[in-house]
Amino acid sequence: MKRRSMIMRLPAVRTMLLKCMVLILGLQASSLFSQINHDDAEQIPLFRSDLMTLLRQDEVAWYLPIAAPDRRSLANVQVTRIGPFGLLRAARPGIPAHLHTGVDLQRPHDNYVDEPIFPAAKGRVISLRDDGPYAQIIIRHRLADSTDLWTVYEHVAGIRVGLHESVDPQRPIARFMTRAELDRYGWQFDHVHFEVMRVKPKPRMPDQTKPFFHFGTYCLVCYTQADLDEKYYDPLQFLQRQWRERL
Repeated sequence: MKRRSMIMRLPAVRTMLLKCMVLILGLQASSLFSQINHDDAEQIPLFRSDLMTLLRQDEVAWYLPIAAPDRRSLANVQVTRIGPFGLLRAARPGIPAHLHTGVDLQRPHDNYVDEPIFPAAKGRVISLRDDGPYAQIIIRHRLADSTDLWTVYEHVAGIRVGLHESVDPQRPIARFMTRAELDRYGWQFDHVHFEVMRVKPKPRMPDQTKPFFHFGTYCLVCYTQADLDEKYYDPLQFLQRQWRERL
C-alpha cells in the first residue's frame, strides 16, 4: 500500500509505469496464457482493464466550451468573420496591429437568456474579471505529465465560479451576453473569445475595481507568427488533437 500511495502522488511517473505495464501485457499475452494456469489467465483481461482505467483517470478530457450538439466535434462550430486564430487585427487608437490569439465562437443556439459557457477541461480558476464586455475567466489545467496549460474565456457574462475554484467541463462557468447586455456594450461582443495558452499568463496586481483579476493574457502583444506560436495553441487544432489521442 505504501508503494502504491507513492506512485499515486507522482502522476507523470505513475502514467509512464502504467503504460509500460499495459504494453508488456499486450506483447506478452500469448506467452502468459501458455505459462500460467487457467484461473490466473482469466484475471489478465481484468488486470489490463484496471490499468487502462487508471490511465484514463490521469488523462484530461477536453471539450468545446459551448453547448454544441457534440462537444467533441467541430461539425457544428461557427467562428465569427474576424474570429479565426492568427488573423491579423488592424491597428486602432492605442493598440498596434496584432495577431488574434484565440477563436471567437458564435453562440450555438438562438438563446439570449442563459446560453452556457463551459470550461474546456477540468482545472482551477486563477483569475477573474467581471467588468462589462471584457469580463474574463482564466483556468489552469494540470495535465497527466504534470505540465500546465491555461484556457481563457472572454466577453462572458453571469460568471458562476469563484477564484481558485475547481471546475468541471460539464458544469457552466458563465454564459453568453443577453440582448440587453449586447444593446448596452455592443453586438460585436456576441461571441466567446476562447484561448489555449502554452505559457503562464502575465501576473498583475488586482485593484479595488477588479479584485480577482490576478493574471492577464498576451492577446494584444503577439505581433509576429513567432510570438503567437511561442505563447498559444490554435484552440480548434488543439482540441482536435486531444480528441484523436483519446480514440
